[in-house]
Amino acid sequence: MRARAALGAVGVAAMGLGASLLLTDSQVRAPLDVPLWMAGAIVLHDAVLAPVVLAIGAALAHRLPPRVRRPVRAGLIVAACLTAVALPVLLRPGATSNPSVLPLDYPRNTLIALGAVAVVTALAAGWAALRRFRSVRKTLMLNTTSRH
Repeated sequence: MRARAALGAVGVAAMGLGASLLLTDSQVRAPLDVPLWMAGAIVLHDAVLAPVVLAIGAALAHRLPPRVRRPVRAGLIVAACLTAVALPVLLRPGATSNPSVLPLDYPRNTLIALGAVAVVTALAAGWAALRRFRSVRKTLMLNTTSRH
């Protein structure tokens, strides 16, 4: 309980520091736009991201073996978050007058990152399935040797 209260106090202090920096930093030209942007992020998460991930996870729950569900759901959550973070640069309007604003190939890099998430997810799911196979095989071997 004390650790939870201490973590809560650290969180409140960090929010206070962030708010004071937001209001006093000269580089922030429109500090009232930040809460609007944060509200938009919450709406995007609650209205789009979470329902889509939950619906896909629920649909896959009946089609995947129990040991594989957790890594696949984790991979879906990571991929959804990565996509949400990448959306602003992926949906940017055309070319800018300053080429240094968005200098990288963001669609390609996003696909590479999503591919890496897919590979790690497949490896984790394969590892979970292999562990399940080994435990079932070990149980079967113990049962057959105990009969003799």
